[in-house]
Amino acid sequence: MWFHVPMIERFHPEGLPAPTVPLSPAVKAGDFVFVSGQIATDHENKVFIGDFAREVESTLDNVEAVLASAGARPDQIVKIGAFLSNAILFAPFNEIYRRRFPEAPPARTTVVVAFGHPDVRVEIEAIAYVG
Repeated sequence: MWFHVPMIERFHPEGLPAPTVPLSPAVKAGDFVFVSGQIATDHENKVFIGDFAREVESTLDNVEAVLASAGARPDQIVKIGAFLSNAILFAPFNEIYRRRFPEAPPARTTVVVAFGHPDVRVEIEAIAYVG
């Protein structure tokens, strides 16, 4: 039996600093782009501290920047993994998410986790289909 191994490419958004942990921000395998978990950071890799809504928006902006580096768009996202630091953040997260994905939102899993950084309240990973 023959198996086709898709071409695998790794991407990093231009202008953003390299991750501080060993990962590729995006990996394209065949017709899919896998985006590693993103948090709200600036161009100097400093964690955003402040308003939760702005933290979620910034995190989603980072997901979109990583997608763009691999030639993908937000409307091509088929699956989101969302990680929150506290269950009370679920409702405000949903409000923002609903605005960012108003029609035909991607499949999503949301879980509550403990982050290694005390100021991180949300992390988002994504899978996009670009075929």
